[in-house]
Amino acid sequence: MWPFAGNTLPARCRWPRLAAMSRTVAIVEDEPAIRDNYADALRRHGYGVLPLASRTQAQAAFALKLPDLVIIDVGLGDEPEGGFDLCRELRAKSATLPILFLTARDSDLDVISGLRLGADDYLSKDTSLPQLTARIHALFRRMDSLAAPRVKEQVFRLRGLTLELERMRVTWNDRDVALTVTEFWMVHAMVRYPGHVKTREQLMREAQVVVDDATITSHIKRIRRKFQALDPAFDDIDTVHGAGYRWRA
Repeated sequence: MWPFAGNTLPARCRWPRLAAMSRTVAIVEDEPAIRDNYADALRRHGYGVLPLASRTQAQAAFALKLPDLVIIDVGLGDEPEGGFDLCRELRAKSATLPILFLTARDSDLDVISGLRLGADDYLSKDTSLPQLTARIHALFRRMDSLAAPRVKEQVFRLRGLTLELERMRVTWNDRDVALTVTEFWMVHAMVRYPGHVKTREQLMREAQVVVDDATITSHIKRIRRKFQALDPAFDDIDTVHGAGYRWRA
């Protein structure tokens, strides 16, 4: 049974009671009709759903237990950027929790802001329910691939970098780099073949996301900043103009 402080959340926003292998998707959306529509669709796909109407409700629920995946709207009630604030808080709690924005705010600036805060995907509310569930399935497949048993542990080492595939762990000079799931797979794509240029399309395929070129650029900038926070001299990711990116051999 999920831990729960009975007076903290409304009944509709409490953790669902699930079978041991079920996955819980939290939906943080202030519009009841939209929230219920998404929740019904995900339940039909076998997911447990935790519907939350505000950042305050989400904070209370996530203080008890993190879900397996979070869907967030940017504007939450009287907080125009409450979803961005919540994403920042969640990413501080977990570097690997899959976070997906689903919002009417779909300008380039908003998309880039969401990804810079650590979201794994950013979708418009115009996105169809089948496409939404496909994106969620893809995020879970990536997580499953980490848990799959392997005959031999795969570890990549290059100068100050160590990438442990099974643990989904990256270190630089023996210090952990807190990458999101999307960022991890992009680094993996480059490190696996150092010196080889990876196009934006190849990086998307490796990370199992479908985004535009500007979004890939934003991800790479964020990855660089995370390494530079540990080592200001970090320069192992090259931009090959008109082609893509590579990890220096």
